[in-house]
Amino acid sequence: YDRFRKDYELPISRQKDERRAKALKNMIAPFLLRRRKADVLKDLSDKIEEVHYAKLTGEQQKLYDAQVIRIRDLIETKGDDFNTSKIQILAELTKIRQICCDPALIFDGYKGESSKREAALDLIQTAISGGHKILLFSQFTSMLALLEEDLRKAGLDYYQITGATAKEERLRLVNAFNADDTPIFLISLKAGGTGLNLTGADIVIHYDPWWNLAVQDQATDRAHRIGQTKNVTVYRIIARDTIEERIMQIQESKKELADAILSGEARSLGSMSREELLQLLGV
Repeated sequence: YDRFRKDYELPISRQKDERRAKALKNMIAPFLLRRRKADVLKDLSDKIEEVHYAKLTGEQQKLYDAQVIRIRDLIETKGDDFNTSKIQILAELTKIRQICCDPALIFDGYKGESSKREAALDLIQTAISGGHKILLFSQFTSMLALLEEDLRKAGLDYYQITGATAKEERLRLVNAFNADDTPIFLISLKAGGTGLNLTGADIVIHYDPWWNLAVQDQATDRAHRIGQTKNVTVYRIIARDTIEERIMQIQESKKELADAILSGEARSLGSMSREELLQLLGV
């Protein structure tokens, strides 16, 4: 992998080296057979993708900045132990992403603001007023629980599926959502990645970015698939000037690499160097 990364991945994703991309594509072409959705489903509706930014403020911003300092110090003080300490570092990265979502995910009793949570609720209410039905994905089931509170307070009906939902119950909820007027379906990203037909929705909201863009695309395809008659709008809610914005940049660079070599899997976060992790934090 180190040789592949040096000879192909970095030149293609960072330096836009078309010669390397073409060489790699030619090398693997005899082993690949790929059919794009647009080539097979000629009548499939359009998919419109938008980034919806939220700006951290107040206590949330302070907690985020403190966590950045904590991770930076952790990375810089590990020295030769850096590679053996990656599990601890990755756990701290998860915490900083949870702070972006809502600090209440890791701080008991937190009652301050959450810019993304407010942005999500505004987006939901605007969509419902326009007669749309919504799928909202998050990788954190605890975040879905917080959004449930907001929906109940706003008097909005919803369904929910997580990894703990039984197969029979999933099917019942999917059929009900596609048939009735319930406007929102909350779904954990891993539970909703495959196997669900939710063409009753025409808006998809990704509350938090996942490292592998292919996983998000699979979730989006619960609505943008055979049987969908409406155009589907996909929103990614991103906390501006945070690790989330840099994750999005990584996603796009990996997508370009995937398109060039027809792969589809992002490089493991665990293989990042010290410098790349610091860059991810913006320090």
